[in-house]
Amino acid sequence: MALFTISGIMMAQEDAVTFEVKLSKERLGINERLRVDFTMNKDGDNFSPPDFSGFRILMGPSQSISSSWVNGVRSFSKTYSYTLAPTGRGVFTIKQATIVIGGKTYKSLPKKVEVTAAVDKPSDEMTVDDVADQSLHLVAEVSKSKPFLNEAVSVVYKLYVSQFVNVTNFRALDNPKYNNFWSQDMPVTKYNVQNGTYNGKAYRYVILKRVVLYPQKSGKLEIEPLSLDVTIDVPTNRRDFFGGRVYTQTNKTVSAGKRTLNVKALPTAGKPANFGGAVGNFKFFVTASKTNLNASESLQAQVEVKGKGNLKLFQLPEPSLPSSLEVYEPEFEENVRTTLSGMEGKVSNNYTIVPSYRGKYPIPSISFSYFDPKSEKYHTLNSDEILINVAEGPSNGSIGAPGPISANRQAVVSTGNQFNFIKLKPNLVPIGTHYFFGSTNFYLWLLLPLALIPIAIIFGKKREAIASDVAGNRIKKANKLARKYLSDAKKTLGNKEAFYIALEKALHNYLKAKLKIETSEFSKDKIASLLTERKVDDNTQESFIALLENCELARYSPFSEVQMQQDYSKASEVISYLDKQL
Repeated sequence: MALFTISGIMMAQEDAVTFEVKLSKERLGINERLRVDFTMNKDGDNFSPPDFSGFRILMGPSQSISSSWVNGVRSFSKTYSYTLAPTGRGVFTIKQATIVIGGKTYKSLPKKVEVTAAVDKPSDEMTVDDVADQSLHLVAEVSKSKPFLNEAVSVVYKLYVSQFVNVTNFRALDNPKYNNFWSQDMPVTKYNVQNGTYNGKAYRYVILKRVVLYPQKSGKLEIEPLSLDVTIDVPTNRRDFFGGRVYTQTNKTVSAGKRTLNVKALPTAGKPANFGGAVGNFKFFVTASKTNLNASESLQAQVEVKGKGNLKLFQLPEPSLPSSLEVYEPEFEENVRTTLSGMEGKVSNNYTIVPSYRGKYPIPSISFSYFDPKSEKYHTLNSDEILINVAEGPSNGSIGAPGPISANRQAVVSTGNQFNFIKLKPNLVPIGTHYFFGSTNFYLWLLLPLALIPIAIIFGKKREAIASDVAGNRIKKANKLARKYLSDAKKTLGNKEAFYIALEKALHNYLKAKLKIETSEFSKDKIASLLTERKVDDNTQESFIALLENCELARYSPFSEVQMQQDYSKASEVISYLDKQL
C-alpha cells in the first residue's frame, strides 16, 4: 500500500504545473535594461503578459522551448522573454501574467523592481569579464570558527554559479596545504548541481572539495585558499537565427580566500594527570578473552576506546600487570571512518599474556581521560579490575607486584625441569658409507650430456625461426615498449585522475624517446605535424591525438573504469602501431 502511495505522490509531482516569472535583476539603474522570463513546465496557450507599467518594451516576446528525456522521464520548458527599459525612477511591480494549460488558467506571482539613478557602467555595457566576475563565486564554508585544540572542523568548498552563465570546465591552480592541521580529504566522486542562494540571490552551486581538519596548535590558524581556473560561457546581447542568446567563452580565476580559525587551548582547570590528548565523546573498555587457564597458556587482554573524536591522534593507556606475567608487544587495531562531523569508530590494543606460575593475578583498573568540547569538561572513565586465575602449573614463592610494561616479555625463569639424566640407551644409528663411482648418480651425470644434445639442436632451430620472423619480432618489441611506458598507468587503473596523468605522461615520454623533441613542443598541432612528417598514417595519428584529448577531459569529467580500460588498451595498440611506422 505504501508503494502505491509513494508512486502516486511522484506522479503527482511530475504532473504539477508551474508557471513563474524570473527577473535578470531586482535592482537596476535607469540607464540599464531588465530581462523578464515567463517560464512554464507544460505547454500552454493564450499567453497574456502584464502591461509592464513603468517600463518600455525594447524586445519581445521571444519564445523558446526545451524538451528532453532523461531516464525515461520527460522534461519540458517553455519561456516567453521580454527586454525592458525603465521609464523613470521608483519601485515598480511586474504584474501577473496568465496562461491556459490543460483548460485551466494559471497566473505568475507579481515581482517588485527598484529603479535607481543612472549607474556609471550599465550592465548591458559590461564586458564579458565583468559578467563573469559577478556570476562566479568560490566559497569555503567552515563548520566552526572557534574550535578547541584537536576538535574536528569541516571545510566544504562550493562553486556558486549564476543562472545566466554556464561552466564548461575547471581546474585547480593552487590547493591548500593545511599547515598546523591534521587533515583528511573526503573525495567528491560526483559533482551534483544544486540550487541555493548567494548574498540573497538565486544561484546554482556544486561541491568541489571536502576536508576534515583537526587543529594541532592553539591560537590563530590560517586555512590557505583554494584557487581555480574556470571556463564559462557568458551570454551576450546578440541573438541567433532562432532568437536564442549567443554565448561567448572566457576564463576566470576564482579563489575561496583565506579563512582564519581562532583555536582555543584546552582548559588547564580540572585537567586529569593521565590526560593523553583525547578530544571528543568516548567509551572505554578493558576485557580479557578468559580468566581461568593453566600456566604457559595464553590469553588476550584488550584495551579499547570507541566513540567520536580524534581517535587517530592519542595514545591508549597501558595496563599495569604483575611481573610474573609474560606480556608481548600489543597489536594495534583501528576501525575508524571519517565524515564531515569528524572521526568515529574504535581503536584498541590487544596484549598477549602468558602466565608462568599458578596463582591469582589481578589486572588493576585502568583509567582513561578525555575532553568533551560540547560540555567543555574533562571526563575520566575507569575499567573494572580483572582477576586471572591460573589453576595448574609450577608454583612461585612470591607473586610479583604490578608494574608498568617495559619490555616485550619478562626474563626467563627456571621451572625445575631444564636438566635431566643422561640417557643410557640413546638409540643411535650407524652412519653408512657411500661411494660415488658406480652409483646411480654417477651414471646419470655420465648420460646427461648425451641427453642434452637433441634439446640443444631443437632450441637452436627455434631461435633461428624467431630471428627470421622480422615482423613478429617487431610486434613483440613494440608490445614490450608499450608495457614499459604504460606500466605506471596500469597500476593506477580505477583511480581516474592518477590514471590519466600517468597515461598522458607515458604518451609524452614515448614521443620524446622516438622523435627526440622537448617537453615544450608538446602541443597537439606540433605532434600531428611531426607524425605527418614521419609518414604515420592518419588513423594512427587521430587515435594518438584522441588519447591526449581524453587525458585532458578526464580530469574534469566523469570517466568509468570500463572507459579507462578501453583507453589503456587503445594506448598500447597505438604505441605498437606507431613503433612500426617510426
